[in-house]
Amino acid sequence: MNDRRQLRVGIVGAGHFGRFHTLKAKANPAEMLIGLYDPDPARAATVAKEAGCAFMESYEALLEQVDAVIIAAPAEHHFRLASQALEHKRHVLVEKPIAATLEEAHALARLAYDSGCVLQVGHLLRYSAEHHAITERIKRPLYIEATRIAPFKPRGTDVSVILDLMIHDLDLVLAIVDSPIVSIDALGAAVSSQHEDIANARVRFENGCVAAITASRISLKTERRMRVFSQDGYLSADFMERKLSFISKERGIPLPGTGGFRREAVSWQDHDNLTAEHDAFAASCLHGATILVDAQAGIRALDAALRVTESINHSREIMEMSGLIPTLHP
Repeated sequence: MNDRRQLRVGIVGAGHFGRFHTLKAKANPAEMLIGLYDPDPARAATVAKEAGCAFMESYEALLEQVDAVIIAAPAEHHFRLASQALEHKRHVLVEKPIAATLEEAHALARLAYDSGCVLQVGHLLRYSAEHHAITERIKRPLYIEATRIAPFKPRGTDVSVILDLMIHDLDLVLAIVDSPIVSIDALGAAVSSQHEDIANARVRFENGCVAAITASRISLKTERRMRVFSQDGYLSADFMERKLSFISKERGIPLPGTGGFRREAVSWQDHDNLTAEHDAFAASCLHGATILVDAQAGIRALDAALRVTESINHSREIMEMSGLIPTLHP
């Protein structure tokens, strides 16, 4: 446990999320922003100037001056950067996914355990008001539908839509269901990039729950919805409108003619999830608070995402062999 009143923080990566993390660390009273590292010196200098911090010439120089690092680099670099930090006994907040492979993810979990350092994974929606609103009401889900679609943007296309967008809902569903996955049946297609840009997965859990999850980054509009059928009641959430309806026998206004059912309408205000994530990270590092999204949560989400990808590849192979789609291999 660290007895400092402030956590000395360094940021790795000066891209889209790296910039946001840098500004949040600068504004957070529990964090002292020491510096920023990015292999592109010009980009690092621009973000560092905006945040009023130093930009470091090397990652090693940054590690020497901080208690913790926030890694906002491409996923392929997560293992190398996080393992180096943990070996130096520095706390780590790494953006999702935790690593590029399960082997790397498990290795990071072992390193964090051996070093006694915090390893937190940036599944941002775990800190959201919407996540709290759902998990407060749903304890025994039976069937879940989740949709997350958005127009195409070049950012994030270094990975598939599964690791870019769907992994958010996979993590939320895993947290809601809290049961091992039995099987995944998925389809997907690459349309505007080299990786899948649209995907649909049907996930079956050991406790009998089934989740149908759709993600797209090539849609004409942005939409984020979830419907949950459960033994507790029926919940419908529109995350863009920040509203949900919950029909049950325990909460809300009576619905005449329904045999005792009630309807609860819930809305929430804008909530700065990234600030909440930084607050939680600092509390874990400085005061030993429970890590809300730890390495095991990151591993479960990555495992589910990789299994979705494997199912898509298997489905594509079957369709190629059946002549339903052209063979994509040379």
